Amino acid sequence: MEFLKIEDLCKVYGKGESQVVALDHVSLTIEKGEFTAIIGSSGSGKSTLLHAIAGVDVPTSGKVFLNGQDVYGQSNEKLAIFRRRQVGLIYQFHNLIPTLNVVENITLPVLLDRRKVNRERLNDLLDLLGLQERRGHLPNQLSGGQQQRVAIGRALMNAPQVCLADEPTGSLDSRNGQEIIRLLRESHEKYQQTLIIVTHDESIALQADRIITIADGRVVRDERQVARA
Repeated sequence: MEFLKIEDLCKVYGKGESQVVALDHVSLTIEKGEFTAIIGSSGSGKSTLLHAIAGVDVPTSGKVFLNGQDVYGQSNEKLAIFRRRQVGLIYQFHNLIPTLNVVENITLPVLLDRRKVNRERLNDLLDLLGLQERRGHLPNQLSGGQQQRVAIGRALMNAPQVCLADEPTGSLDSRNGQEIIRLLRESHEKYQQTLIIVTHDESIALQADRIITIADGRVVRDERQVARA
């Protein structure tokens, strides 16, 4: 099922001699429930593409459709609601609120949306992420890997249709990085979410169903992996 559709997407920064083309007429589709890795060298445009999908970085031209909805064909207010409810975005750095504990950080998007916290889902996520015994801890009382788990919980708390991760293991050591990828795969399989990860780590990319390679703002390779055991 065609879930995410990107049509002729362009993103240009600056003008004249200082102009940088970050995305150069990118078109692709991603199926619902697919785990896709986007790879490429630094400055290739892979993070720009992810942020355009997330509704965070408005493209210069082109369209993004998520489950049939024109992401940028709506008002700023509706776009903000779309980002909160339909997209879970995980960055390389955790960006946790230092004065809020684990549960408060995870549930913050729900509270900002003025909705009631789904306690069953919260406990489910705490179990999945191994954070039940850390639920009252502040970020400075957690390891880097634990902080990234909280960031994952925050991204998944609203039960988004798509989870987008931008170099989610970039600030972690190898062991913690692999643990984070394992958790993302588990949540992807458990909640049947579409998962898209931007990474420069080939070992992470090889765990995906599909690998899209970006170079100079263009898709230069699109490969589907042999099904994992």
